[in-house]
Amino acid sequence: MTEATVQEQPNLTPAQAWRKLRDGNSRFVEGSSDHPNQDALRRQFLVDKQHPFAVIFGCSDSRLAAEIIFDLGLGDAFVVRTAGHVIDSAALGSLEYSVAMLHVPLIVVLGHDSCGAVTATIDSVESGIMPPGFIRDLVEHITPSVITARRNGIQDVNTTVVEHVQQTTHRLVEQSRLISTAVEEGRTAVIGVTYRLAEGKAEMVSGFGVL
Repeated sequence: MTEATVQEQPNLTPAQAWRKLRDGNSRFVEGSSDHPNQDALRRQFLVDKQHPFAVIFGCSDSRLAAEIIFDLGLGDAFVVRTAGHVIDSAALGSLEYSVAMLHVPLIVVLGHDSCGAVTATIDSVESGIMPPGFIRDLVEHITPSVITARRNGIQDVNTTVVEHVQQTTHRLVEQSRLISTAVEEGRTAVIGVTYRLAEGKAEMVSGFGVL
């Protein structure tokens, strides 16, 4: 690795950050991932600093590893994950930290097809039976998305996931004044992206801000 490859990331616009993620996903889909920024020199370079160019708020599903599907390395992305990318206070605080302290220009809400959390919510809505323990909390957070999908004539899980991703992007901007201000000022964009497990492809389905 040359010295130039361990310099700080240049400040990217939201559009440039999304383009970089798209390019990485294209390499992953084609089977030609670069696996960047994963060696010892990069590790040492990041010991006392970080400057990620995107924050990815994704589902905890084991098949949805953000750094892999976008061909990223150490220090490239600030990643927050909950089942069904459910927003709670810890997740929201983490996302606000990435914007306020790390000045990340792009927040990506990342959902995927065959989502277990969305499937469990659909089952609960249909049966009227809530799951046990704190799984109930997940289902309660996702239920509004499922209900909206049903009102719009959407019955299948994968299209419901798209609806849930779209609603999550809206809620982030609506619930966080810090994030909405960054979007209004053009410093950050919030986009919703869905990932197809079989193809490995990530596609944007919603967004706030200039891209």
